[in-house]
Amino acid sequence: MKTKLTLERGDITKIAFDAIVNAANSSLLGGGGVDGAIHRAGGPKILEACMAIRARQGGCATGEAVITNGGNLPARFVIHTVGPVYREGDEKIPVLLGNCYKNSLALAVENGLKTVAFPNISTGIYGYPKEEACGVAVGAVQAFLSEHPGALEEVRFVCFDEENFELYRKKLITDG
Repeated sequence: MKTKLTLERGDITKIAFDAIVNAANSSLLGGGGVDGAIHRAGGPKILEACMAIRARQGGCATGEAVITNGGNLPARFVIHTVGPVYREGDEKIPVLLGNCYKNSLALAVENGLKTVAFPNISTGIYGYPKEEACGVAVGAVQAFLSEHPGALEEVRFVCFDEENFELYRKKLITDG
């Protein structure tokens, strides 16, 4: 069975999937943007789970991912991944961003999850140019899915703003 790769313009905190991905910071304690929205909507259970992870391993490194319960969200789990802060010309940055997507999907598969929704990681305060980030995201997800056929039922990109939505729509149509 081929994994469906879908796109939606909306609020990721409203997605009733097995897991949504949080564009977290390394502290895992919440912040602005997607991270703050997920922590606010999910309530204190997510923060408690993040604090337990911090106590065990001291946070989350850029490009890595950890999983918690979904708290009050319609999603059962939240996969927290730390995107890179964009620095033009730094060749590690696209690799780290790609790792956010690959490691989040690997964690979903390890936990027997079938549906995962992603926000636009690193394109807010971390300053990653939206078009470049879109290319990295779609490429990383497509590569993972081709290496793990049938491991997931659906992966969805959820874009809060129209600009990202249009970039992803064009990229997904082009890449098929």
